Amino acid sequence: MISASFNFINSIIGSGIIGLPYALNQAGLPLGLLLLIVVAFITDYSIILLIKGGNLSGTNSYQSLVQSTFGFPGFLILSVLQFLYPFIGELFKVFGPDHILAERHFVILLSTVAFTLPLSLYRNIERLGKVSFLSMVLTLTILIIVIIRAATFGPQIVPTENAWAFAKWNAVQAAGIMSFAFICHHNSFLIYGSLQQPTLANWSRVTHVSVGSALIISAAFAVAGYTTFTGYTQGDIFENYCRNDNLATFGRFCFGLSIITTFPLECFVTREVLSNVICKRDLSKTEHVAMTLLIVAVCTSMSLAFDCLGVVLELNGVLSATPLIFIIPSACFLKLSTGRWYQGENLISAVLIFVGLFVMITGLIMTGLYPQDCSHGAEMFYCADANISATVPPE
Repeated sequence: MISASFNFINSIIGSGIIGLPYALNQAGLPLGLLLLIVVAFITDYSIILLIKGGNLSGTNSYQSLVQSTFGFPGFLILSVLQFLYPFIGELFKVFGPDHILAERHFVILLSTVAFTLPLSLYRNIERLGKVSFLSMVLTLTILIIVIIRAATFGPQIVPTENAWAFAKWNAVQAAGIMSFAFICHHNSFLIYGSLQQPTLANWSRVTHVSVGSALIISAAFAVAGYTTFTGYTQGDIFENYCRNDNLATFGRFCFGLSIITTFPLECFVTREVLSNVICKRDLSKTEHVAMTLLIVAVCTSMSLAFDCLGVVLELNGVLSATPLIFIIPSACFLKLSTGRWYQGENLISAVLIFVGLFVMITGLIMTGLYPQDCSHGAEMFYCADANISATVPPE
């Protein structure tokens, strides 16, 4: 159960946590924290609901559950969503561009060949338990760095106008970003199957501990990051720190290692989706290696091409994460359970479907109408003289 919990927590906080300060910037600090708690609660509930649906239908994977409930069209839709989610937004910037060891493309290619690919070739997800523990340690290290800089660097930056407003208009996009950060449904059956005693009671215990721990870490990270930079907060919080900030540079390094240890979990899911859709059977050793190479190559190519994380988080959140968290588990349970839709647990599932559709549609519209800008790697204005008592934007 300990190994499963480490894998679970790593799946949640491994990469999406970096965008949570930006989510608070989008929603407003008080409303953003409230949304974060709500998303965590829904995540916890829907993960357990997913396994309940699997038990009711006699299935042991997300895809087989949806196929048994909604047939081949449902299987196809889920396969697309599960395939897209791990492919969007992987291996972000680690260092600045000042020399070859700090050049983004070089770092991504080197880390992929040396670490990500070998870890992704594992066939048993339980073997990643120690790697996931390392990722948790790295994430906690990053959290400490962000808190230190909130105390030491934050006072030098004058808060933006309406920095402490209760709510902002982009709250729906923020919910999408939070959904991206908390989604772990796509590998829930894999982790459930790794339990020595895969019972619903054990699964509920693992889920509560994992999601609760992830919520505490995520909330602390989001608040520390946002209160440092307020309205200047970027989709990748490390873009806000100055290039000559050695502590932040160490944080970038830790985050890069954390992404390397998180990616294999996503690769497991993508490989399973492809094998179920294309082969419909267990992969041979050669097929396993070939498919893993293809997945890693495509993801690495994408990471080399994009550098604006905010819009990536928003789109992936509303298009992939939201249906995987809110809609599909609830729809499957509603279809499999007895009783009317407005009775007991069925009513909660119906409400989650409605909320998920609202977040998807509204979030997509808002992202299209009000696209958020990003720094594209340019150093922030306050880095020109970070030692003055207070830094304000240039006129």
